Amino acid sequence: MYFNIDSQKARTYDAIVIGSGISGGWAAKELCEKGLKTLVLERGRDVKHNIDYPTAMKMPWEFNHRERMPLDVVQANPIQSKCYNFKESAAHFFVKDQEQPYIQEKPFDWIRGYQVGGKSMLWARQTQRWSKYDFEGPARDGFAVEWPIGYDDIAPWYSHVEKFAGITGNKDGLDSLPDGEFLPPYDLNCVEKYFKENLSKEYKDRHVVISRAAHISQPQQIHLDQGRAQCMSRQLCERGCPFGGYFSSNASTIPWAAKTGNMTLRPQSVVHSIIYDEKKGGAASGKATGVRVIDADTKQMMEFYAKIIFVNAAALNTNLVLLNSTSSRFPNGLGNDSGVLGQYVAFHNYRARISAEYEGHLDTTTEGRRPNGGGYIPRFRNVYKQETDFLRGYAAGFSANRRYNSSRDGLGEDLKANLFKSEIGNWGVGSHMMGETIPKASNYVALDQNNKDPFGLPQLKISIDYDDNDDKMVKDYLEQMTEMFTKAGFKNIRGSDSKQAPGLDIHEMGGVRMGKDPKTSMLNKWNQLHTVPNVFVTDGASMTSTSTQNPSLTYMALTARAVDYAVKQMKAKNL
Repeated sequence: MYFNIDSQKARTYDAIVIGSGISGGWAAKELCEKGLKTLVLERGRDVKHNIDYPTAMKMPWEFNHRERMPLDVVQANPIQSKCYNFKESAAHFFVKDQEQPYIQEKPFDWIRGYQVGGKSMLWARQTQRWSKYDFEGPARDGFAVEWPIGYDDIAPWYSHVEKFAGITGNKDGLDSLPDGEFLPPYDLNCVEKYFKENLSKEYKDRHVVISRAAHISQPQQIHLDQGRAQCMSRQLCERGCPFGGYFSSNASTIPWAAKTGNMTLRPQSVVHSIIYDEKKGGAASGKATGVRVIDADTKQMMEFYAKIIFVNAAALNTNLVLLNSTSSRFPNGLGNDSGVLGQYVAFHNYRARISAEYEGHLDTTTEGRRPNGGGYIPRFRNVYKQETDFLRGYAAGFSANRRYNSSRDGLGEDLKANLFKSEIGNWGVGSHMMGETIPKASNYVALDQNNKDPFGLPQLKISIDYDDNDDKMVKDYLEQMTEMFTKAGFKNIRGSDSKQAPGLDIHEMGGVRMGKDPKTSMLNKWNQLHTVPNVFVTDGASMTSTSTQNPSLTYMALTARAVDYAVKQMKAKNL
């Protein structure tokens, strides 16, 4: 005889993780390592490391259009096609525009990857720690709310995740960009070194460092234990790396969690909402008891149960899940007594770029590939005190490469011959900005109950835009970089503002922010919902502010820290 209680027992776990991307993978690894039977829910298909990478070893001529997307595909995907990785070799890791529609109250380019591993298949792998000044910024400048944690709280967890993930970098001794647990660094080329030296001579507070990135430049035993090998510098990372040379959930945390025997991975599982127990007086009173899931293949609704739940669906989808988790106790979304759920969403401003030429070092060129992306200029505006007419600041990339020129004169055979006859030219140098945007209540996401997605869920309504602070920051970046390039002797300096919509940075954050006061925030210092203590949010949705650094390393560290706390609380029977 089969009883319903047996069915419920079969669907009950110690922990549930919603999402298998960068932060979800870390939640799975840490929970499983600590002995918890953990269900990982992924709304997309399964992607197994080194099995489901169909283009990983293809040569350019093996693609129908040498990796360029056909016009009809671009026209059918006006949003995804803006991303630099949306090409024949990697388009299968993107959510196509029509598959998951959303409402744009203001233009927003929402780039998504729904599969096991999420966008960790596609990320740019840049990994910088925040400094104490980044955490202290909101309290000092008076925007957003105070962070409930500081650098000292998260520093040990940065070390924890860096050692496992494998981060290449140099110890630069900058208090504005703390050093980490680094594998041997890649090197700046001669022109990048020249600019670094010139910058140090001209300015006391401006620096060029080699980019810090999640690549295994020299494997340690912990990486070999994961089955990962040295990065081959192929620069084909968006295809999935058969060597595991860069960090992804697929190559690292998900297999590690599976190896414990404690993980159950369920792809094709679209989370509808989190179940809240409204009964008074029971053991689960005031807590979440599980998760409602729609099977992506059958469209059947089912429920899974656990003592603790980690929400790592990626920032905007995490907002969607919590907003859709309503009850008589929380009519406006799970844990939303403050009313700020979905608000104060922020992102990184990538609008500005600058390029130039350098006529020196003409006896030298570059050879081979460098997967970490070149140099990085840490933020130098408003670090220690407010000194400009805009709040916060920007970091910048910087790289140099030798250019080759060829003539396009002639027709037929003559044109062909001229194109093949390339001559080495001057060095080209370039930089892009990554500016911090200020979280505001007017930048929000909400549910649109009149428009449903293919699973019957409300579509997400996105209303996010730039402001005057962002415009001032773009102007300052272009002015300062022009000045720095001029002092370095660069020629033909050209700056531009792309005016691109928010979202293409793929660094959306906030909506479920951390804070000290439950009246103005959603999460406490442990990434725990103030009013539903067994639910934790550790992806980008939890961020109180954005700083200027690439955010993924901070998500990883916050996740490992929160899991450690949650498991200790569970063992103490406080959860």
